[in-house]
Amino acid sequence: MSGDESHVPTPEHPGRPRDEVHALPSYRPGRDAAQAERDHGITGAVKLASNEMPEGPIGAVVDAVTAAVTGVNRYADHRAGTVREALATRLGLGAESVTVGNGSSGVLQQIFQTYVARGDRVLFPWRSFEVYPIYTRLAGGEAVTVPLDARLHVDVDGLIAALTPDTRLVVVATPNNPTGTATSTADLARLAEAAGMGTIVVVDEAYREFDDRGDDAVRDLVGTYPNVVVTRTLSKAQGLAGLRIGYGIGHPAVIGDIDKVALPFAVNALAQAAALAALDHPEEIAERVARVVEERIRVESALRESGWDLADHRGNFIWLPTGADTGRVALDLERAGVVVRSFGDEGIRVTIGTRAENDRFLTALAGVSPTG
Repeated sequence: MSGDESHVPTPEHPGRPRDEVHALPSYRPGRDAAQAERDHGITGAVKLASNEMPEGPIGAVVDAVTAAVTGVNRYADHRAGTVREALATRLGLGAESVTVGNGSSGVLQQIFQTYVARGDRVLFPWRSFEVYPIYTRLAGGEAVTVPLDARLHVDVDGLIAALTPDTRLVVVATPNNPTGTATSTADLARLAEAAGMGTIVVVDEAYREFDDRGDDAVRDLVGTYPNVVVTRTLSKAQGLAGLRIGYGIGHPAVIGDIDKVALPFAVNALAQAAALAALDHPEEIAERVARVVEERIRVESALRESGWDLADHRGNFIWLPTGADTGRVALDLERAGVVVRSFGDEGIRVTIGTRAENDRFLTALAGVSPTG
């Protein structure tokens, strides 16, 4: 079908967008606290909807960004070369194995642009990160999904069984967003082996710092499987969500291809300065991550004591399996001043915030009837 057939231009909607764009759902971010306050006539709402770090940036990041502001009349380094080198040194790799982009979502979009053409199959578990089907449809590809298992873990055997010669991309988030479960690198190695060199296997590790199992996809996979690309971000653990900087790690030839579709100057000067400062202070970042993990464990324990059957979470969030009551429970929580992220009739994702914010969530949830 052509754009001419799918959309008739009108004064209210001029132009002929591509079919893939015209039918595409927009990405839906988590609502913010100010929106909830306006909608419900409340004050003091807290946002636990977007998996952000509850603490502001570390002092070194603030200083670096403040210093970099005076130079924003100049373009930043298009390749973010200094950041690449800093990441490569930390990872024990050459800089040619690292790319830097506008958040890991930006790096993921580059990967889809590089490898997916009309009719190509893209394989991923579901439910998972919502940009995967969006990026697939935008490229004209065919999304092939494999359900999570009964405990909300990725079904690696199911993914392997779904591989075909037309599969160009496989994407697995670990920990998985929004369910929080993690996949072992041993299982991911089986997947990469089965996929073969004609299929790129993307391991999306946006939340890896919160996963203390010891698995490391870069260490365990990249050097052995040239078809594996790992994506990571500085938005979560490093607290740079508002600056948008992420990175990808893989075989130099693959990274070179991904770089070809990068938006010019996509990573701004402030983001690059902040990234370097954060990378220079790993101990301070690790302390903040430890506080979040400690709170996650505390919240999980409280919920299990209240009767919730929870998955094994490894990110900075928890998943409540609210089923058909999802919309109502999320709305009741929001009316109580706690903004969370709902997913259809499946469940609710709740970001781990400060201790006070988490206590407020637990109190609000206790006041919500589980059955309506």
